[in-house]
Amino acid sequence: MILVTGGARSGKSTHAERQLAKRCEQVLYIATAQVTDEEMAARIVRHKQERPAHWRTWEGHQHVGTVIRRHRQSQEGVILECVTTLIANLLFDLSGGISPDELDFALMEASIQHQIDDVIDASLLCPLPVYLVTNELGMGITPENRLARHFVDIAGRANQKLAHAAKEVWLMVSGIGVKIK
Repeated sequence: MILVTGGARSGKSTHAERQLAKRCEQVLYIATAQVTDEEMAARIVRHKQERPAHWRTWEGHQHVGTVIRRHRQSQEGVILECVTTLIANLLFDLSGGISPDELDFALMEASIQHQIDDVIDASLLCPLPVYLVTNELGMGITPENRLARHFVDIAGRANQKLAHAAKEVWLMVSGIGVKIK
């Protein structure tokens, strides 16, 4: 399991894709983004066009550990892009449209961290490389609103857990990868 982290547009996905392409011809690409507006739809189309056509794509954000275990074919490496989006989508699902002031973030985080644990377990059992792409959110200012603060906290703790379990961790800065573990 290899974790690739960094800021927005730092080159995380490109790094993970290039590194895995050197090691595996066949790839299962787990895409966690959802179409929420025209801009996001265009981003998703661009990402799909940039990937090799023979890579398989699974789109979704629920039970990703199960996807790695059951949908990965024997000769496929895996890219999960991206953990941060996965967490945001899970947080949205769990919120049920309730006001952030009324949410039980501890309970929601327990559910999210359970899914992160399952991704780790599935990734560690995979005989071929699994690249997990995530955003480093802790280098900016503390967000002003409650929901954003909890999101950063949950993602930060998940990233720490992933980094601890990973064989390698890469920090991307301006398209340059720095191996930090």
